[in-house]
Amino acid sequence: MTRDRLDHVDVGVLDAVLFDMDGTLLDSYPVVERCWTEVAVRHGLDPASVLAMIHGVPADYSLRRLFPEASAEFIAAEFDRLLDRECEVTDGVRALPGAHELIAWLDERRTPWAVVTSAVPRLAWVRLRAAGFEPTVLVTPLDTARGKPAPDPFLEGARRLGVPIERCLAVEDSPGGLESARASGALVVEVGPDGVSLVDLLGRLR
Repeated sequence: MTRDRLDHVDVGVLDAVLFDMDGTLLDSYPVVERCWTEVAVRHGLDPASVLAMIHGVPADYSLRRLFPEASAEFIAAEFDRLLDRECEVTDGVRALPGAHELIAWLDERRTPWAVVTSAVPRLAWVRLRAAGFEPTVLVTPLDTARGKPAPDPFLEGARRLGVPIERCLAVEDSPGGLESARASGALVVEVGPDGVSLVDLLGRLR
């Protein structure tokens, strides 16, 4: 049972919202898992074990965990191959229920929001645009010294929005992302199969 439920969300102290991307605003899991399964098969790894560890953290972080003895050149080549493949495959990428309605509600009230993702910019924009999103603030692993699960990405999102982190709501779905969000000091709501829906979150904010 997640601790990051809606009953602790005090809309009176929220000045901005920081959204994860994959699994939070949009559904790209079928694409992600298809591409990482290809990595596993190519290297003789168990796909289920690989898929259990790759969500919510930067791809190069996952590759280094999968291949701890590999050279930097190997990791870079695998990263580039994976990135090319993920940018090619957009069929099935879609906004999650309630996502566009929630963003529209925030925009109507001029509440700033950002996307804080473990995807590199090229991939993030491919997926965001495929699902119909155009954030004005996008934080990717290229923007911080440490990616998720460290708190740096959410802290950077708050800094770019000009809002103290303790007055930001962080919306996340994956273990690594939730760890990052909690460590940042933001108020956290978990969405997805183990959390709440964006529809329910909008209802709470209203």
